[in-house]
Formats: sequence, C-alpha cells, structure tokens
Amino acid sequence: MSGVKVSYEDIVELIHKGCTGISADVQVLMRRALERETVPSARVMLQTMLDNVAMAGRLDKPVCQSPGFPTVWVRYDDGMPVAGLREHIQKALAECTAKGYIRPSIVHSLTRNNPGDSSGEGVPNMEYRLVPGLPYLEIIASFKGCGAELGNASVIMTTATLGKDLSGLKKLVLETVVKAGGIPCPPSALGIGIGGQMDVASKLSREAVSTRDWRDTNPDPLLAALETELLDSVNKLGVGPAGIGGDTTTLAVKIAHAATHTAICPVTVNFHCWVARRFGVRIYPDGTVQHLFQEGDY
Repeated sequence: MSGVKVSYEDIVELIHKGCTGISADVQVLMRRALERETVPSARVMLQTMLDNVAMAGRLDKPVCQSPGFPTVWVRYDDGMPVAGLREHIQKALAECTAKGYIRPSIVHSLTRNNPGDSSGEGVPNMEYRLVPGLPYLEIIASFKGCGAELGNASVIMTTATLGKDLSGLKKLVLETVVKAGGIPCPPSALGIGIGGQMDVASKLSREAVSTRDWRDTNPDPLLAALETELLDSVNKLGVGPAGIGGDTTTLAVKIAHAATHTAICPVTVNFHCWVARRFGVRIYPDGTVQHLFQEGDY
C-alpha cells in the first residue's frame, strides 16, 4: 500500500476547502429548491444563502460563522496507513483556526474553557472502520453546525409506539421538525438513525446525513420509500427557509438502520443545516485520488 499517502498539507487544504464552501451535491439541491419555491420571501432567502456561498468562495472566508463540530470517518483495509492520521487532523484544525477558516468554538464541556485552537478531548471525533478487501483508503470529514443540534431528538420507541405502518415514527419526525422551527437553519437535511441501542441510533443518524450524497437513493427499498415519504411530508409543513415559511423546509432525509432488541426501537432525529461543510477522499494504492462531495458531475 505504498501509494496510499495522506500528507499533512493535503489535510490542511481539504479542511480549508471544506469550510469555505458547501458540498456540491447540496448546492445542486439548493438551486433546485430555489427554482421550485413559490413563496417570494422564501425565494429571497434561498438566493441570499446561495449568494453567501459564492461570496465566501470569492473572499476565501468561512461560509458560516459557526465552525460546527468535526467528525471524521476513516474506512480502510489491513495494511493501509492510518497511524498518525488523527494527529495530522488535530494539527490541521489548529492551523486552519489560526488562519481564520474556523472560528475557535470548542470548549471544555463542563468548565467551558476555550483553548482557542479548536482542540480538546475527543476532537475531532474519529470513526474508524476496518473493511476487509476495501481497495482504497477513504476519509470523510464533516463540520456539522451545532445550532442545529438544539432541535435533535432521541426516543426509545417500542413496537407499540412505532405504530401501524410506522405512523408513530412518522409522527415523531414531523413533530420534531415543527418544534425545532427555524432553529436548525433550514432548509435542513434530516439524518434518522433507527435501531441498536440509543448510542447506535445516534451514531447512525450522524453518519447517514454526513457521509451520503444528499441526492442518492437508499439501497434498502423500505428505507428508500420512508425517506421519500418523510421528505414530502416535512416540506408540506411550511416551516420554510430560516423558518420564515415556504415550500422548502428539508433538502433530504437520510435513514440508517441497525437491528435491535425485541423490547425496543431507538430512534434519533438529527438535523443538519444547509451549510454542508464536508469533504472526502479515496486514495488508491496506485496514487490515484478521488475527491468526494467537491468534484464531479454536479
């Protein structure tokens, strides 16, 4: 695996690009939403959001004042060079903070002490996945806004509360969106984790909304149908961009599932604001680098 190399300079540039723009798939969905939107004030809001993204790129400034919280998913096969990756990313976060691409907002959870360099215990959150036979090293990083976290919900449901035709689950999602209103900076995306125990559902919800293309189709037919139904139902609520009313409340619904115990069904509804600061790379043994979310047919 000698051709699989991740340099510190590469990581700095990827964080820089990720925080001064939003991923290309989300830009496409924002433009489509603008074309469909029928409420004049909502159209102005969506256009302003897109103008903000363009201006951030021109001025080389953060697309949003909130830096979010960084989570990095690393998928690899045996023999791939993942040692030292965490340290590289921690150092790169500090450098990008010093350069103004990230606002220093990471604090000690209890004392609220701010070291001023986006560092701290457990930062970034690293999720390592050993995938036997994987032909590349994959790194996906997401800086998900924390204001959006204020609307999240985790519930331990049961067979009874899931309801017939999943009516209870659907009600939970819709009520969570209504209660959150404009707090998650809509148009949002919803990551929904189902199954396992509470910790599993929560992790699934974050991974689903952060690592999938927001335009893709779930390979599980049941989940694909549920994603489509919920997306339509949420957008009929009329919350609208920034909560001012309109046709566009949610850009995507992404669901991830795990088996669970017969007594429970944990569900986490996880908001992701429209500012999708993420990047991904797949690095192959021959040195080929494939960029995710930033390049391609968008």
